[in-house]
Amino acid sequence: MLKKDKKAFDLYKKEAKRQKETIDLIASENVMSPSVLEALSSNLANKYSEGYPGKRYYPGNEVVDEVEKLAQARALRMFDLDEKKWGVNVQPYSGSPANLAIYLALINPGEKIMGLELASGGHLTHGHKVSATGILFKAVQYGVDKDGRLDYKEIEALAKKEKPKIIVSGTTAYAREIDFKKFSEIAKKVGAYQVADISHIAGLVAAGLHKSPFPYADVVMSTTHKTLRGPRGAVIFGKVELMDKINKAVFPGIQGGPHGNVMLAKAVAFQEAAQKSFVSYQKQVVKNAKQLSLSLIDLGFNLVTGGTDNHLMLVDVTNFNIDGALAENRLSRVGILANRNAVPGDDKPFKPSGIRMGTPTVTSLGMKEKEMKEIAEIIALALANRERVDILKKRVLNLIKKFTLLNNFKF
Repeated sequence: MLKKDKKAFDLYKKEAKRQKETIDLIASENVMSPSVLEALSSNLANKYSEGYPGKRYYPGNEVVDEVEKLAQARALRMFDLDEKKWGVNVQPYSGSPANLAIYLALINPGEKIMGLELASGGHLTHGHKVSATGILFKAVQYGVDKDGRLDYKEIEALAKKEKPKIIVSGTTAYAREIDFKKFSEIAKKVGAYQVADISHIAGLVAAGLHKSPFPYADVVMSTTHKTLRGPRGAVIFGKVELMDKINKAVFPGIQGGPHGNVMLAKAVAFQEAAQKSFVSYQKQVVKNAKQLSLSLIDLGFNLVTGGTDNHLMLVDVTNFNIDGALAENRLSRVGILANRNAVPGDDKPFKPSGIRMGTPTVTSLGMKEKEMKEIAEIIALALANRERVDILKKRVLNLIKKFTLLNNFKF
């Protein structure tokens, strides 16, 4: 029992207390269900299982084989995919190694990839210079227009000029819908693969609330712990003719043995995502994001693109005479988590001009539009420094204690 290790158990309780007393607006975070948590802590964590079902390097993997095949079947079903056309790898430890594996599978080191630049809402693994994806491959980066939106004409012009082998369609801080069909048209014109990174919007896609990349992309990658509400990990979908290369790139290319407990937790999460209640949840995620955006705008905030179509928003805080780092700090002090984030045109990663906010976690707790209005008021008071920290912290505690989901988890 963990209780026997007092120091470790104290940290365990401290984190439980922090979560129960915090309004989490970090767009890439969520809370798993008790069922997913139970799977994650299962005895499958004891087993080494390098390889794939029926082709392992250790004996005793009969159950692991069944777990992996269950996760694969449920992953395909989650997006209504035909197994004759699509394959899936459920082993990736997380999104960053998954993206690296995809690039290594499709092209050679030194060849060209094209992705959205970090300051415009892209991810490090879309070719940023400090990432292995920008070191091992020659990367060119597209941006957004003056309104913060993807400019497909500019993306096409850059693709025709640079002729990349891979075009990444996907974002990590972009509040508008992505047109995967246009990306496909651009990729075909230059002979590139389209790799769709839907880590943030996978839950919305599964629920039919965002355009699907599957009719248009060659490979689709998603993390499993954001809007999908699963364990920390990732999944790669690929056209069947590409799966052998992708599987070899994942293992033995960049990973060792998969984590069987995580694969089981993924299978549970994928099953949960197939329920009607999951669609209702995703609809509320979007409603909450739109309400929070509107409330912040009414309180004088400037939002990149002027609002949101999905689960997140990017807020430029410079009109409050602060930067994103200070905004993050002021919110954290009152019990609200929102991460500092670059806005288009930023060149200061540690002191950017904005903060990113999202509604997956607060929606999982049961919050709705009424609570979004109150949260927006607290944010405005905290960032404008117009109310004492202790008073705002008390408002946060009074609000979150009404929502008991975290109290039902086995912390």
